[in-house]
Amino acid sequence: MHVLVAYASRHGSTKAIAERIAETLRAAGLDAEARPAGSVRSLDGYDAFVIGSAAYMFQWLKEATKLVRRHRAALAARPVWLFSSGPLGTEATDAEGRDQKVAAVPKEIAELRAAVGARDHRVFFGAYERGRKPIGLAERFVGLMPAAREAFPEGDFRDWPEIEAWAADIASALRQGRTDG
Repeated sequence: MHVLVAYASRHGSTKAIAERIAETLRAAGLDAEARPAGSVRSLDGYDAFVIGSAAYMFQWLKEATKLVRRHRAALAARPVWLFSSGPLGTEATDAEGRDQKVAAVPKEIAELRAAVGARDHRVFFGAYERGRKPIGLAERFVGLMPAAREAFPEGDFRDWPEIEAWAADIASALRQGRTDG
């Protein structure tokens, strides 16, 4: 079974998640590779897919969205899992008890899940390092506004055991011929 783990990443956090997913799939006996979504031209030779993107301004990055939309028919015929990364912090709920991860689900996920029959979508906490070079208008704005800068906690909040467990569940589903995991 050959699995493509495609990702769209701005600063490398989502890329590292995709690489860890591919590594976990390989450790479980599957042939898996992580590649940038923008470099994927063909899905030939792949039996299953895990596609992820960093989420900015409640949206996936365009490279990942384009990949799913462009290859919608081929993806719908094979097992697909989606993931997003981006919320910062370690608390899954905010002070009012609302699920932060649910609130962080990008706008287009429902449409993409339906289009390809994705088995699951997960949101993983991301990482933020102050002082990194801003990309795009929103990041430049945050860098200029002290109050906005303080609203974003600095650090690496990725939960590697959670990511590895999800990837292991995918591997198990694929090895058992299940596509519901």
